[in-house]
Amino acid sequence: MGLLQLFVVLGVFCPSSVVGFGVDPALRIGVFDDLTLGQGLDGVTQVQGFHSESRAFHFQGSSREVKAPAEISRSMVQKLRGKSEFTVLATVKQERLNSGVILFLELESSGQRSEIRLHYRTRGQQPHTEVFPYSLADNQWHKLSIAVSASHIILHIDCNRIYERVVEAPYMDIPEDAAFWLGQRNSAHGFFKGVMQDVEILVMPQGYISQCPDLNRTCPTCNDFHGLVQKIMELQDILAKTSSKVTQHNEKMNGLDGCYCERTCSVKGVVYREDESWTDGCKNCTCSNGTVQCEAISCPPPQCPGCQREWTVCLFGGRELVEGDRKAVRDSSGRCLLFECRDRTMHRVVPSEPCPELNCPESEQVSLSDRCCKVCRGHDFCSEGHACVEHSDCVNLEAGDCCVCKDGFRPLRDDNAYCEDIDECAEGKHYCRENTMCVNTPGSFMCICHTGYIRIDDYSCTEHDECLSGLHNCDENALCFNMVGGHSCSCKPGYTGNGTVCKAMCDGLCQNGGSCVSPNKCICQQGFTGDRCETDIDECVDGFVECDSKSTCVNLPGWYHCECRDGYHDNGLFSANGESCVDINECKTGRNTCANDTVCFNLEGGYDCRCPHGHNCTGDCIHDNKVKHSGQIWVLESDRCSVCSCQAGQVMCRRMVCDCDNPNADLFCCPECDPRLSSQCLHQNGLLTYSSGDTWVDNCQQCQCLVRSSQLCGLLASALPPVDCEFTVVPEGECCPRCVTDPCQADTIRNDITKTCTDEHNIQRFSGSSWIKHGTECTLCQCKVRPLKRHRGTSGLRLKAIVVVDKSAIFLFFIPVLLVNMSNHCIFQTLSHSGV
Repeated sequence: MGLLQLFVVLGVFCPSSVVGFGVDPALRIGVFDDLTLGQGLDGVTQVQGFHSESRAFHFQGSSREVKAPAEISRSMVQKLRGKSEFTVLATVKQERLNSGVILFLELESSGQRSEIRLHYRTRGQQPHTEVFPYSLADNQWHKLSIAVSASHIILHIDCNRIYERVVEAPYMDIPEDAAFWLGQRNSAHGFFKGVMQDVEILVMPQGYISQCPDLNRTCPTCNDFHGLVQKIMELQDILAKTSSKVTQHNEKMNGLDGCYCERTCSVKGVVYREDESWTDGCKNCTCSNGTVQCEAISCPPPQCPGCQREWTVCLFGGRELVEGDRKAVRDSSGRCLLFECRDRTMHRVVPSEPCPELNCPESEQVSLSDRCCKVCRGHDFCSEGHACVEHSDCVNLEAGDCCVCKDGFRPLRDDNAYCEDIDECAEGKHYCRENTMCVNTPGSFMCICHTGYIRIDDYSCTEHDECLSGLHNCDENALCFNMVGGHSCSCKPGYTGNGTVCKAMCDGLCQNGGSCVSPNKCICQQGFTGDRCETDIDECVDGFVECDSKSTCVNLPGWYHCECRDGYHDNGLFSANGESCVDINECKTGRNTCANDTVCFNLEGGYDCRCPHGHNCTGDCIHDNKVKHSGQIWVLESDRCSVCSCQAGQVMCRRMVCDCDNPNADLFCCPECDPRLSSQCLHQNGLLTYSSGDTWVDNCQQCQCLVRSSQLCGLLASALPPVDCEFTVVPEGECCPRCVTDPCQADTIRNDITKTCTDEHNIQRFSGSSWIKHGTECTLCQCKVRPLKRHRGTSGLRLKAIVVVDKSAIFLFFIPVLLVNMSNHCIFQTLSHSGV
């Protein structure tokens, strides 16, 4: 499979034109300069690139070995180690179906599968691959950038945002002895074949702006679109007016065909006639058909003695050398001989001084072709003198130096010794947008706002600042960004939404119906507490509840209730504190186990089996229609985990006590004592595990981990006594119903047919009944009765509600009904209908 791999195995990069956009040089890592490409490296040659403002190199073959020296590698590690934000930039032209590596992490492009893969190690030291479907290996030039900010990755191709993802953050604790390769994974694999240019790393987020400055603008909004439509309409109007004027002018021009009209050129206030020439700096200019055409002045060869090398040539070893060039060779004995080109002849040069002593190991010493003495790797050749003059910098290579034009300048000569400023404004190479004027500066440009306009960013201005004036629709938890013809909103960190509506985000979300009110802050529903509302408040233990002596407090997730003790049952009122619990008469109900020779005697909360006077009773018990002798102990047939005993005529049963320290514990009855991993249960979300016997709440169900059935869940509501009210609702995030007085808010209605409503025709309707309103087809009415408390002086007062549902609205009509004794009087006010 052919693959292009863009990869820093841990690799190195070089800056291009970022300085013009305010990037600190300390945040840049250069490749081509540090590795001195083109200086004797097999398989790497300098070629014409995507543009002529920086060097490009062609990588070919599979016998090369391009690797950063140890000192440079350590410098790279220091800049990258521990950094969570960086951007990899490159301009590449890669051969089809090639498999190759550029640098850092491992960015791989498959020509056959048409996808880009990013390989790296996560912070947990686990290998990870992120796949981006895209065809990059097509033998065409592409600008590539991948920006990493912690777990946020953005991939740009040719200044277009292709993918933006949230992934596991890469591991950036790079070892100090890491090897930095360029154009290959190692000495044997991953050879990149193609051309590279402007390869660099910026230790900063959003570094892609240096490659594509136009991306520094905010995204277009609907206001931008409407503004564009308005502008098009204005242009159409201008076009119509202009067309009319052109028609008029054409008519006038037709009358001037017989006249000779000379076209002139105006430059800096001076008017030049047709074919007139003049000199502008180092350019020869000519006025041709009203257009100025200029070309650089061709300089004659200099006549100074030190410049004879420009035209004097020597032949040495099959190569041409100019005047002053030197060449070092070694004879058969290994002795170095130095020759110099003078007067078209190579002359032997005898060194006047011995070679200086080097303070670097032999592995770091470099042999040069123009001298017999070796130098240490990284030698400063520029300090020995160079020919870089105007707007040109001297750059050290591994075996010499060269001149490179500064950013924003272009060369006037092939050796880059003289460079001229690029007028981005005149040549249209700027990014100034609406309401600005481009002003050229040495090496760059500026976008100046027109008078009365306000700056938005480096390249755009607008007439009004809607954010500053408050004329925007951004949420209070959003940031407002002023734009041309409008504004945009972006939620603040910790909030999510479209900017006009922003909701707080809580890590892990709020549980049990809690609400996220601010970043990582939850407001819990009643009955829960904790940072994520994950902890149930045990009202029974914490002393919030005091149940009647006939009942015991039972805690439930988010709630509680007072449950009648053994020997008691609720009388149907279901009071919250258990006061409605009354004694069960086991003797009358037959819920006793007294034998035939004893007499059942009811007690408060229980009973007693008493032997009649003068009788000799056995004390036996009757259980499941079988006689159990006094003192007998047995295991229930229906439940092997319950043990019963007969004591003085009464059967006492209890659950088997689990002692997990006992190695012979019955794991069927005591699953919580099972230490095996297989006895664990998986939560419904698939993320949590529970040991056998553990309990938890999920979607209003109380669940328990049982080894014999994996897990068992039951509705929490089934454990509650019924709510004694007509209208009930289950609030959001809660599991248990609560009483409400408004029937329109109720989820459940307990209909009482003894209560009635009177419809519009004075017909009695039972509670809960529905009917179609007379004379309509789409209006449904239902009778719901809303009880009110009695007031002194009345026997009863109820409001009866008729709910009317049609296509457009729901209306609730309250009809007062007064029930009074003949001796009492009651004054009430008729209620008008209200929309619900």
